[in-house]
Amino acid sequence: MKVSGFSLVRNGVKYGYPIVEAVSSILPLCDEVVVNVGTSEDKTLDLVKSISSPKIRIIERSWDMGVRQNGLTISIETNHALSACTGDWCFYIQADEVLHEKYYPVVRAAMEQNLWDPRIEALQFGYVHFYGAYDYYQDNFRNWYVKESRVIRRNPDIVSWGDGMDFRHRNGSRLRSLRIGAKIYHYGWVRPPDVMYAKNVGFHQLYYSDDEVKQIVPPPEQTYNDLGHLKRFTETHPSVMNERIAASHWTFDAKIEEQPPDWLRHVVLFLQPLTKRIRRWFARAHESH
Repeated sequence: MKVSGFSLVRNGVKYGYPIVEAVSSILPLCDEVVVNVGTSEDKTLDLVKSISSPKIRIIERSWDMGVRQNGLTISIETNHALSACTGDWCFYIQADEVLHEKYYPVVRAAMEQNLWDPRIEALQFGYVHFYGAYDYYQDNFRNWYVKESRVIRRNPDIVSWGDGMDFRHRNGSRLRSLRIGAKIYHYGWVRPPDVMYAKNVGFHQLYYSDDEVKQIVPPPEQTYNDLGHLKRFTETHPSVMNERIAASHWTFDAKIEEQPPDWLRHVVLFLQPLTKRIRRWFARAHESH
């Protein structure tokens, strides 16, 4: 069994992406890791080159930043990295995602056990979304995705889809995925507030015009405004994150004491689709009158 890892990054230093930690976290499971490094305004290429492993293979590309439709640039560049993979399985890790080493046996076993089963096209992981600081994560399954496929079978018919979050067949049909007992730690919302604001602007520029970005992205003082469903993280982080976490210095007020009790939060989240339908019904009824 041969396993390829693949990732992509652009302006990783400027926007504080833990790309070194992301790639390093899957290296022990991979025979090669392909990294698509877009032409950057900083030393992102040097940063990726600093990963000391003969398994790393870098693809330097000039991303088309003029494509601002639904984040398609991300899937386009993800597919360039995927097309360079040569393994039986391909492990996708985004530049702000990290795999905890405690899950290595689970992931390796799932790849080995399903290698010759063509019915399994992808392995699906759970997610932990850290927010504001390394001590807190989002406990809101309505607004934050809870699972994604991150190991896919190498097949010309399987490609990165949409804004690079999902994988599908070329005709748009979904993959046959197997949920495994491993989670991806997502650090996309853990940065100093000023870096987080800059990253939000840069990220939204993959989807919207500059004028739209100015309207959509909250001002710097409101960067961390998704409060109300946070939980304190009491477990260990992946070991590759230890140095970055030790160097963190900003303050973040999670306002956990102001949240409703857990039972009430969960009831509200469970009923959220129903309340949305009721509001739409009242809105339509009002318009008809």
